Amino acid sequence: MDKRIDRIDRKIDKGRIKRKRSEDLETTQAVIDKRTAMILYDLINRGYLDSMKGVVASGKESNVYWATAEENGVTRNLAVKIYRTSTMDFKRIWVYIQGDPRFTKVKRDTRSIVYAWAEKEFKNLRLADEAGVRVPKPIVWRGNVLVMEFIGENGVSAPRLREAMVEDPEPVFKIVFDYVVKLYEKAELVHADLSEYNILYWDEPVIIDVSQGVLLSHHLALDFLARDLRNILRYFSSLGVEVPSLEEAYKKVTGEELVWRQESL
Repeated sequence: MDKRIDRIDRKIDKGRIKRKRSEDLETTQAVIDKRTAMILYDLINRGYLDSMKGVVASGKESNVYWATAEENGVTRNLAVKIYRTSTMDFKRIWVYIQGDPRFTKVKRDTRSIVYAWAEKEFKNLRLADEAGVRVPKPIVWRGNVLVMEFIGENGVSAPRLREAMVEDPEPVFKIVFDYVVKLYEKAELVHADLSEYNILYWDEPVIIDVSQGVLLSHHLALDFLARDLRNILRYFSSLGVEVPSLEEAYKKVTGEELVWRQESL
């Protein structure tokens, strides 16, 4: 096993961006433990990945790496999201797992919850993509590793909407609102953490970070939907876009009147 670990380490090092920063190395060591390295080794063996490069995003719960794969002689840019098994806030994420009929048999141990969280994002991405919502296209999920489309260029991730230079935000608002409608009507899904921080902008808005997304059958789905709408209405209103009221927007999506059941959301 140690030889295999060394081999995956060499592949990661070979493909890593030359300009290494100490914090990149620290976060890499914190995320890629032996079990994760074996998952990456298997993905490389199966042709899903060719090489991993630098960290493009580092968060409390996961790291995202730029990776490449050869497909019919063409280099494909990929994002590899590796969920941390040591710093995940289990109390926070359990509310999004509990009540999801897809994950009724998840054990309460650390690794099982992290694996379920990664699987949840993969399945939610697939539902969103099939519904016509622009998300990073999911490719494969194994354990705490998710491989998906890379949104950006040459290893530089597209900016989050909050930091993007958008000349005319009104059509962007319409697209984002349409995404919310499609998620609700076609995917029967609510993002549950939608804001300007979970949307990339790459000539068009791209929804990301959907691991906490819940099916409409979840007991808090409509409360999460109202919170998502409140966030995007507040943001686009701050940019000068004329937006509907929260009550109007909620009714456009659901056809029902807004009733808050969880004031703390």
